[in-house]
Amino acid sequence: MDLYPSIDLRGGRIVRLAQGDYDRETHYGDDAIAVAKNFAAQGAPWIHVVDLDAAKGDGPLNAQTIKDIAAAVGVPVQAGGGQVDDSSLKAGVRRVVLGSLAISDPDAAKRLVRAYPGRVAIGLDHREGRIAVRGWLEETDQRVDDVIATFSDVNVAAFIVTNIATDGQLSGPDLEGLERAVTLTHVPVIASGGVASLADLNALAEIDVNGRRLAGAITGRAIYEGKFSVAEGVAACG
Repeated sequence: MDLYPSIDLRGGRIVRLAQGDYDRETHYGDDAIAVAKNFAAQGAPWIHVVDLDAAKGDGPLNAQTIKDIAAAVGVPVQAGGGQVDDSSLKAGVRRVVLGSLAISDPDAAKRLVRAYPGRVAIGLDHREGRIAVRGWLEETDQRVDDVIATFSDVNVAAFIVTNIATDGQLSGPDLEGLERAVTLTHVPVIASGGVASLADLNALAEIDVNGRRLAGAITGRAIYEGKFSVAEGVAACG
């Protein structure tokens, strides 16, 4: 299981939102490139970057910063938040995460997947199983199971599963929901949200459904608040 330390960007600043609430923002710094380099130096196999402005429809305000991060670090970058085309992939990002587009226009999302096999992940951000879009501001009638079924027949790189209730809360990951996601697909599943300790990472790494395990874990706040270092997190992931 790979550790994906996360850099969430809003107006160029590194922040974390509590349960995706844009009014509950914690500021963690202004130099995203330096933070990304530090994560890479500690052995992070990936860097996960989110454009929170683009996610809620305000445009790709952090696109240049994400491009600069991809150019500056010697590890692959995974980018999410308002991804609707291949511009980030052309700018040096290794993998993009499609969220809202996968729900609003699954055919367009599938075209991008086919054009870039293995470089497009699908974000499954949900509240009690119901998918939320546009920076989690809108809830849809689609469920996690539905979206997994829609995209399991194309070459997506991964499904990234976020229980919004746990995100930014340091309350522990949704182990039951993540285990269920693993049972539904042969596609790699990456966990996001709730990690508060090395024990949480251990618990994620121990999920095993007939030999299928989580492919990764995304974590941000726990690292920024000193619950563990990136190096310690990488070791805990195995």
